[in-house]
Amino acid sequence: MTRESDPPSDESTANGLTSGSLVGPLFRLAWPIVVIQLLQVTYNIADTLYLGRLSADAVGAVSLAFPLIFLVIAIAGGFTTAGAILVAQYTGAEGDQSAGRVAGQTLLLVAVLSSVLAVVGYRFTRPALALLPSDPATAAAVIPLAADYLELIFLGMPFLFGFFVFSALMRGYGDTRTPMAVMVVSVALNVLLDPVFIFGFQDNPVFAWLGLKGLETAAYAATGFTGLGIEGAAVATVIARGAGSVIGIAVLFGTDAGPSVGLGDLRPDRSLITDVLRLGTPTMVEQSTSALAMITLTAMIVTFSPPIVAAYGLGNRIISLVFLPAMGLGRAIDTMVGQNLGASQPDRATRAVYLAAGTGAGIMLAVAAVMATAAQPIVGAFLGDVPTAATTIAYGVEYLRIRSVEFAFIGVAQVLLGAFRGAGNTTTAMVLSIITLWVGRVGTVSLLVFVLGWGPTGIWVGMAVGNVLGALVGAAWFLRGTWKEAYIDTAETDDRVVPE
Repeated sequence: MTRESDPPSDESTANGLTSGSLVGPLFRLAWPIVVIQLLQVTYNIADTLYLGRLSADAVGAVSLAFPLIFLVIAIAGGFTTAGAILVAQYTGAEGDQSAGRVAGQTLLLVAVLSSVLAVVGYRFTRPALALLPSDPATAAAVIPLAADYLELIFLGMPFLFGFFVFSALMRGYGDTRTPMAVMVVSVALNVLLDPVFIFGFQDNPVFAWLGLKGLETAAYAATGFTGLGIEGAAVATVIARGAGSVIGIAVLFGTDAGPSVGLGDLRPDRSLITDVLRLGTPTMVEQSTSALAMITLTAMIVTFSPPIVAAYGLGNRIISLVFLPAMGLGRAIDTMVGQNLGASQPDRATRAVYLAAGTGAGIMLAVAAVMATAAQPIVGAFLGDVPTAATTIAYGVEYLRIRSVEFAFIGVAQVLLGAFRGAGNTTTAMVLSIITLWVGRVGTVSLLVFVLGWGPTGIWVGMAVGNVLGALVGAAWFLRGTWKEAYIDTAETDDRVVPE
């Protein structure tokens, strides 16, 4: 269903995305996205480091909880992407009032959905965890901790989603720096609150490390607070994310930094909500099936020896960092394509995609050269003298060198996925992701390992095939040119009165 644009507001041309050079706007959009993802890594590392000082079971519990959290995030996350697409196209069409209405409806929809997920998640956390196959020791020590952590995370789900919505809407508008600044505040708050809520004011390793035992003793005398353990990590996360959400909502409603949103824009608009649902459902399916594909791959890998499992996990963590520039370009291009199609400039949108794809492939090719030649010291730096380090390093080096072959294809694949999303072709992006993960990775690993008997080499090669296949299929689909039409109707003027 298409909707008409509002009268010109000159907002879309102010950020330079629909006129002038393409290089500057692409870079300005992409680098803050990369920083946001690096900050997310910092977020996760801080939790892991603090919980590691608490107990190994606590670290295991959070690792066990993450796939369930990721699946829930995927359900609502698709609709934040839909909001970003519509905001980008309306902003490009210089329909800032419609962009504001889309932002309001997206906020309303995700708020309702995240509240429902919070209740359902809290209610079914323990029954869901009880279904997981586990040995008696894990069931007794780790699963109860995971349940304690998950229940609080689910209760705070609306606070977590607030920042995701804010970040996506601002990206669609063409502003990625403001979400980056808010993310800095949120991460800093989490790093500060984590040790306090986990350990309290008694035997807190951070106070000891900073030489502030006297302050710790005084705080304990005043409060008697001994910490909440793993639940404290959940509380700190909810508070930090909640702070980011509050700041983000204040920016949307109280400043001119993003689409113009008012309280009236929160009044339900059935046609706009339908648009968000129609665009967001394929993205939700895409993200959910991605999570299931990774779980399936993990189930295959754990049939191998511990050094191979360790090499797989370590290699994936390293590659996840390498992946950031490509992901930044992919998320930047969905905004550029959306705004330029909204502005009825499909040729400029096409040039932007070629520029981003070439840039992504070039950057990732350079990274691949470094990875292939320096794989040994890179892997070794993460392992040191741990047991079976030599064997794990050997497997890890082989994994990284084989995966480096696909790096340039990662750059192209991410940009093409972003282009299809920006055009509103979220079903196409969903199909390409399924081909990449389920055919290219899961299918190829299954064939090479369990049918052809390639052993661990089959894992490494199968993992590399995914993005190569995705990039080739995506390029063929892109060259058809059928994506060059905005989802919204930019030919007519929306003469409806904006809700007061």
